[in-house]
Amino acid sequence: MPAKILVVDDEESMCRFMEIMLSKEGYQVDTANDGYSGVNLLKQSEYDLVIADLNMPEMTGIDLLKEIKSFKQKQDFIVMTAYATVDTAIEAMKQGAIDYITKPFKVDEIKLVIEKSINRKILIEENKKLKQQLNISNDFDNIIGKSHNICEVKRLASRIAESDSTVLIRGESGTGKDLMAKAIHNHSPRKSGPFITINCGALPENLLESELFGHKKGSFTGAIRDKDGLFKVADGGTFFLDEIGNTSPAIQIKLLRVLEEKRITPVGDTNPIDVDVRLIAATNSDLEEDVKRGKFREDLFYRLNVIPLYIPALRERKDDIPLLVDHFIKKFCFKINVSQKEITNQAIERLMDFQWKGNVRELENTIERAVLLSREDILDLNDFPKNLSSSDKIVTGGDTIPENPTLESIEKAYIHFIMSKTGGKKTRAAKILGIDPSTLYRKIERYDLENITEENKYE
Repeated sequence: MPAKILVVDDEESMCRFMEIMLSKEGYQVDTANDGYSGVNLLKQSEYDLVIADLNMPEMTGIDLLKEIKSFKQKQDFIVMTAYATVDTAIEAMKQGAIDYITKPFKVDEIKLVIEKSINRKILIEENKKLKQQLNISNDFDNIIGKSHNICEVKRLASRIAESDSTVLIRGESGTGKDLMAKAIHNHSPRKSGPFITINCGALPENLLESELFGHKKGSFTGAIRDKDGLFKVADGGTFFLDEIGNTSPAIQIKLLRVLEEKRITPVGDTNPIDVDVRLIAATNSDLEEDVKRGKFREDLFYRLNVIPLYIPALRERKDDIPLLVDHFIKKFCFKINVSQKEITNQAIERLMDFQWKGNVRELENTIERAVLLSREDILDLNDFPKNLSSSDKIVTGGDTIPENPTLESIEKAYIHFIMSKTGGKKTRAAKILGIDPSTLYRKIERYDLENITEENKYE
């Protein structure tokens, strides 16, 4: 639908000229020869833009602007003047004009000013709609994807949310474990309570202990007052412990006690405090291996692993990459207030071929960089880092290992080889690999190696 413009000028010839010129540009144009007529038209109809002369008898352009703003505050307004001075321009801008045109003007100049104004209005409307789309409170819809893998995870998580059981979210760094934890909280009976989060690997042991459980004044150097721990702050809500595999044995003992007794004891205190908190933990570590090596307490692991939830890596749901790319492009175009950008199919294919060791977070950062640096409306291969090479594909048993293989690609190829040698017998394969069967099951699921049977056994 063409943009609708109202021209107000006491000179009939100017109104006629503007009407012909703007109509040829595809705009719908109405005209008025005085301010009062212009006001009446604005009360009867909606206009994308009003262009009015400043120097009109009875009601000047400034007076018209003030009158319009009294009942249509967001109306876009451009003033025309043959008496352009800094003062008149500033006064018009102060009253809400978005631009001004100096008479006599060149046709190309006024076309450019009007086009800029109309595009500004379109962009504002697009951003308003996008903001409504993006303003979905941390929900499962925030976890973008329609692949089977991610849909299964969201379905399971929505069921988990209804209970009050402890959840252990597992997955590589950047897969969105924090988003999943927040979504579970928002769908739980505790959604009206606080959602508190901490990265257990971000603080040294003594500071982490104080942050988690609180401390009494004077319990250590710098403890100048009593402090509530985050478990106390999270009372009645959910506490998300990210990277729990990085906690020390001493912290692990205290966490076990919280899970068993629902109580915490601040540092330097002897009186325990009751807390009502649902615990959601997350890790990118292989906790079973950490338990074997004595790095993580077995009893705490089983307490945490009541309901395990695995977030697939991005390479395990590559079909979701176009959806994620589209979401991030919209997000960052809105953030920096630019018109919506598109992306070429060739660039999408390259993004789908890449390994994404940093998963969704790395993809998001890459799209943000491209949107910020690109001067064009269409993103192509040149807008992305040169290291997004399609040669970095995951290898399988029969494929050639790439020139610069990752440790992960080598592991997948070797597991595929051993699984094929054993005809898909997992227990035997785990013994040859020297790992626990449960660890092998997880790696098989991660690398999508379920379909290895006697038929594709190596000779």
